[in-house]
Amino acid sequence: MHINMDQKRLYLWYSKNKRILPFRNSKEPYKIWLAEIMLQQTQMATVIPYYNRWINHFPNLQNVAEARLSELLKLWEGLGYYARCRNFHKAAIIINRDHNGKIPEDWETFRSLPGVGDYTAAAVLSISYSLPYVVIDGNVKRVMSRVLGRKKLSTRNMSMINNRLNNWIDKENPGDFNQAMMELGAMLCKPKRPNCTRCPLQTICKAAAVGDPARYPGKIKKVIRPHYITVGGLIWRKNRFYVQKRNEDSMLGGLWEFPGGKVRKDESLEVALKTRIKEKFDLTPVILKKIGSVHHSYSHFSITFHGYHCKENGKYLQSRSEYKWIIPQEINTLAFPTASHKMFNLITKQGWDV
Repeated sequence: MHINMDQKRLYLWYSKNKRILPFRNSKEPYKIWLAEIMLQQTQMATVIPYYNRWINHFPNLQNVAEARLSELLKLWEGLGYYARCRNFHKAAIIINRDHNGKIPEDWETFRSLPGVGDYTAAAVLSISYSLPYVVIDGNVKRVMSRVLGRKKLSTRNMSMINNRLNNWIDKENPGDFNQAMMELGAMLCKPKRPNCTRCPLQTICKAAAVGDPARYPGKIKKVIRPHYITVGGLIWRKNRFYVQKRNEDSMLGGLWEFPGGKVRKDESLEVALKTRIKEKFDLTPVILKKIGSVHHSYSHFSITFHGYHCKENGKYLQSRSEYKWIIPQEINTLAFPTASHKMFNLITKQGWDV
C-alpha cells in the first residue's frame, strides 16, 4: 500500500518519540484490552503500576474469568470507575465460556461484550489483529479538529473527522497508525501550549496555519458538579466494626463500606447518621465520638464525608446486605472506596482505640 508523505512523517516521529510503556510492544489482545480499559478517564502515570500489578496476578484472560470479583476489585482499588472492572470480569467469563478463551476478531461479537464500546473495539482489533478500524479518543479528536480547522465537535464535524481518518489509516498497519495519532495528541498536540514546531502534521494543520491552535476545539462550558454532605458510622461490637458490600449494580458496586448516607438540609450530622442507620437497620446507634471529615471528588459530584465511631444500642444490628465484622488489620483484605480509605487514614493518625 502506498504511504503518503504525511503518514511517513507521522510514523517517523512516532518511532523516535513514542513512550516506553509496558503494553506498547505487545499485540496480545488481552493486554491491549486491559490497558485500554484502564486508560479510560485515567492518566497514563496512574495506570502503569495498576497494569503491572494486574498482569503479575492475572497473566491471561482465563485467570481473570476464574477469579472472584472481590479479588479483581481489590487490585483495581483506587483506580476508580469500578464498572470497568466488573464489566471486564463479565466479558472474560463470556469469552472463556463461549469462545474457548479466544478474544473475538469479529467487530460485532467483540463489541457486544460488556463494557466494550467503539473506542475499545477499534483499539484492540486494530492493534492486536491489524483490522483497519480507526480509534477516536480525546487526543485524536483534538488533533483532527486542529488539522481540519473545526472548532466544534458537532455530529457533522465528527463525521468529517471519522471519514478523514478512515481514508488516511494505513490498512496494512492500522495499529501503529492509531497509536501514533493518540501519542501525538498526548505528547505534542496538547490542550494547552501545543508544540507545533515539532509536530509531523504541521504542514497540513489548519489551526497551526491560523496561528492559534489552542483555540481548537472550542472549550465546552464546564457543568457545575453538585456537592453533597454525607455521614457514616463505624459501628463497633467489641474490637470489630461492621462493613457491608455495595450492590454490584450500584455506583462503586462490589466495594465495601460502613453504613451512612446523605445529610438533608434540615438535619444535623448526628441526627442524619442516626436516621440513615435507623432506616436501613431498624437500629439507632449510640454515637461515641466524631472521627472527622474528608473531601472526595467523583466524576459528576463531590462529597464532604463526616465519620463517627458508634456502637449498637442494646440491640444487635441485622443486615440484609453481605456483611462482615472486621478488625482494623483486615481493612487491606477488602476493597473500599477511596473516601473510606481517607477516613481510615484519619483514624490511624488518631489511634483506633475508641
